[in-house]
Amino acid sequence: MRKYDGKKAVITGGTHGIGLAVAKALLAGGAEVIVTGRNPKHVEEAKQELGDRAHVIRSDASVMTDIDALAACVAERFAEIDFVHINAGIAILELFTEVTESSYDLTFDVNTKGAFFTVQRLAPYIREGGSIVMTSSVADEGGTPGMSVYSASKAALRSLASGFAAELLPRRIRVNVVSPGFIKTPTMGVAGFSESERAAFEEIGDRITPMKRHGTPEEVAEAVLFLAFDATFTTGAKLSVDGGLGQGLSVE
Repeated sequence: MRKYDGKKAVITGGTHGIGLAVAKALLAGGAEVIVTGRNPKHVEEAKQELGDRAHVIRSDASVMTDIDALAACVAERFAEIDFVHINAGIAILELFTEVTESSYDLTFDVNTKGAFFTVQRLAPYIREGGSIVMTSSVADEGGTPGMSVYSASKAALRSLASGFAAELLPRRIRVNVVSPGFIKTPTMGVAGFSESERAAFEEIGDRITPMKRHGTPEEVAEAVLFLAFDATFTTGAKLSVDGGLGQGLSVE
């Protein structure tokens, strides 16, 4: 018997990067998954890559009708689920003087509002004793130029996770947060970068991360699935997967 045989999971933002790595690991372990993504090209690519046991749908975490449609899909296909991974997110790097109302709203609509209402709509389908893991960021603490809005949206996400953890205790549903640092994904987690900007961002990440490298989506996926299924006495916690970046380490 494989580790996740009989398990059913939903992964938002699961068509590339960290979410895709989580989906692959679950499928390899015998689970069935519903995966969402906003980019039609990524959705089609994920359908081909993940195969028949994955139901991949286009869904925008910032759109309430899409969130309601996702809940309807869960009800129809699974009826009950064991695990929800809230991974859909967006990072727009702008100095606070350059932030517009539309970019501010988009960041909070995806990272915070969308996360909240996805959990609200899917919680009724999570089995007693199930789990939720939310993807935050090493940037959810402290201050970094160009990341004020993004950081605030992720700090709010952490606060939401604590509230969910408290309110879902009667159903024994655990809610935890994984907080990645620099992870080598196709977009590097940032919207709108050119190839040269992405390369420069990657160089910065390698330089300032104490372990002197980027993490992989698979390394984050291992942490996500640990929180989801193995950490059975853990709720309301944050697990950092950041190569030491957010841990106050002194590095020469």
